[in-house]
Amino acid sequence: MSTKTSFIPLLVQIVDKYVKDARILMATQEQSEIASALNLLDAALVLSPRLETTLELKARSLLYLRRFKDVADMLQEYIPSFKMVSEESSLSSDNSSQQLSKERVKLLSSDNSSSDSFPRDPSFKCFSVSDLKKKVMAGLCKNCEKDAQWRYLVLGQACYHLGLMEDAMVLLQTEKRLSRAAFRRESVCWSDDSFSFSKVAIFSDINNNNSLTPPPPTESENVSQLLSHIKLLLRRRTAALAALDAGLYSEAIRHFSKILDGHRGTPQGFLAECYVNRASAYRAAGRIAESIADCNRTLALDPTCIQALGTRAALLETIRYLPDCLRDLEHLKLLYDSILRDRKLPGPAWKRHNVQYRDVPGNLRALASKIQELRQRIASGEMGNVDYYGLIGLRRGCSRSELERAHLLLCLRHKPDKAMNFVDRCEFVDYRILDSVKDQARMSALLLFRLLQKGYSSVMAAIMDEEAAEKQRQKAALQTAALQVQVPAPELKLRGELGKSTVEIPIPNRLLAGSSDYSLGSIELPEQATTAAAAAATAASVFQGVFCRDIAVVGNLISQAGFNRPIPVKYEALSC
Repeated sequence: MSTKTSFIPLLVQIVDKYVKDARILMATQEQSEIASALNLLDAALVLSPRLETTLELKARSLLYLRRFKDVADMLQEYIPSFKMVSEESSLSSDNSSQQLSKERVKLLSSDNSSSDSFPRDPSFKCFSVSDLKKKVMAGLCKNCEKDAQWRYLVLGQACYHLGLMEDAMVLLQTEKRLSRAAFRRESVCWSDDSFSFSKVAIFSDINNNNSLTPPPPTESENVSQLLSHIKLLLRRRTAALAALDAGLYSEAIRHFSKILDGHRGTPQGFLAECYVNRASAYRAAGRIAESIADCNRTLALDPTCIQALGTRAALLETIRYLPDCLRDLEHLKLLYDSILRDRKLPGPAWKRHNVQYRDVPGNLRALASKIQELRQRIASGEMGNVDYYGLIGLRRGCSRSELERAHLLLCLRHKPDKAMNFVDRCEFVDYRILDSVKDQARMSALLLFRLLQKGYSSVMAAIMDEEAAEKQRQKAALQTAALQVQVPAPELKLRGELGKSTVEIPIPNRLLAGSSDYSLGSIELPEQATTAAAAAATAASVFQGVFCRDIAVVGNLISQAGFNRPIPVKYEALSC
């Protein structure tokens, strides 16, 4: 017994030494030194697992080293969403235990021998472990509430970097409220002499001297700025989701674009969530190419996003691009199989998903039937019937200018060189995955760009065929009109302008030899025939016209005098 009592002070001294050395190393603010301090703190926690100072220093070291997942795993009991899920699961287990207890009560009451031998209390209930667990956890939380201020601060910052914006806002606001309450309690005990103006004078001297840099912001100022940024992001996302639910898809796209195209970096998880929601807005608005591009970005940031895989598969099926649709559905099936095998959703326990575990078996059965249907469609030869008009966002029968304009806009937006620009606006949890994210984004953007180029070529070929067919129809119509009107050129006499549709042709009223009266009868001809006749009449020479008039005079003289009478003729009139 004396050995144990003498060993405890030695253990405390070792732990204090580890903590002191860790503080010195953390004060240097160098990653290598902080990593060494983290090793010392782990050794101290092995000796004293519940030492509050050691836990705080370890959490701050992990936060400085950007190991946000480790911070969340260490303090996951304080994450509000995780507590809600655990309470719901405990509530469901409590309901099941109550149902089980009722069944046991029925079974016990049905036994007549036991009821006769032992008097039964009517208020008898089976013991519920979940009630005891909730009470114990509530007691632990109450005991830790006094020293939990640093937990809210550190965990709130970690939740922000993990994309858990609502949890980060709740935690940081709680820490801010606790710090203000503690400051009020301390300020009540202060005297008037405790408030000195030395710091104010020092800061004024620093501001007056331009050579000195201003002091760095305090931790409370950083927390306030971070909290205001979180509230701004949440307001914009709420407005976008409200517009999406109301059917205002352009407004939803605009609000999501404000978040995604902001100058300040956005956490990886929150960015992936906004991309998949904007993909849903693009899909509802009929902009298939933009929706596929957002799904590609989401899967580059989070390869296990079930909603992004399902949305992209549905879009590819809409344009009848069946091979890639089948590939996405098979990937989704592998995810469902892994969920059922591991009996949990992918990722850590505090990660949020758009699907619940109890819905996975039903979704897997529907997915298997869908995959079988797609395989049959591919085997029947539906691979080549791709709807490129829907992919580009054009109507059938569009003009060449509309196609070129839409293709130019899509190429400017989805060029593979610009496919990785969104990575610069993303704050990664672990920057070691940056290269893999870029490779995935580049490959998916290249596949989409090739699909757009193929669609442009196909639609342009269809437009050129339609234009050639239209020219052929016009040429055939002109030839048909020219063949219908065949009138000799010398018998045409135009009246008025050449563009008119009335042509006068000399027609004799009497065919007697002594008659010399001629009347001009008008014949209505088509406009094309009139134009052709006018061109033929204009092409005749002037001398031919003079010769025809002289022959008419000769015929008139013959009809008047007869054939035996000599005819006086001027030689000038017959000159051609």
